[in-house]
Amino acid sequence: MDHPRELTVEAPRAWDRPIVSVPVLVCLSLVGGQLPSFSAQANLYTLGTGGALIWIGLSNRVPRRAAPRRLPRGAVWWLLPVTVFGVFEGVTFVLAVGDEFPTFSRLADPLLEDHLVRSAAWFGWLSAFWGLARR
Repeated sequence: MDHPRELTVEAPRAWDRPIVSVPVLVCLSLVGGQLPSFSAQANLYTLGTGGALIWIGLSNRVPRRAAPRRLPRGAVWWLLPVTVFGVFEGVTFVLAVGDEFPTFSRLADPLLEDHLVRSAAWFGWLSAFWGLARR
């Protein structure tokens, strides 16, 4: 007897559990953190890992998590600092004001010289991207 596809529930795959996916993301971020910033290797690694996560997200290899129906009221207030940050970063980049009024990304450069901090930033990026791929 055939069951309609909408009514069947897929069991989570073994590699889709946090006990597997978190160590994989940690290993990927440790490798990415060792690459020099803005090098050809780092750019290719970023494109490769991002492309792989996009491919996994677009294919039906991972079960989808339900998106919230609507955002909570407090989420709207996050748009204000994000918008201010985006406008500030864009204006200072376009005007190329340099060291007199540096962008946030330029201020973060000394922190990102440390491989451990860069690996932590990679882990945050990969975790956020993995969460988006699962939606």
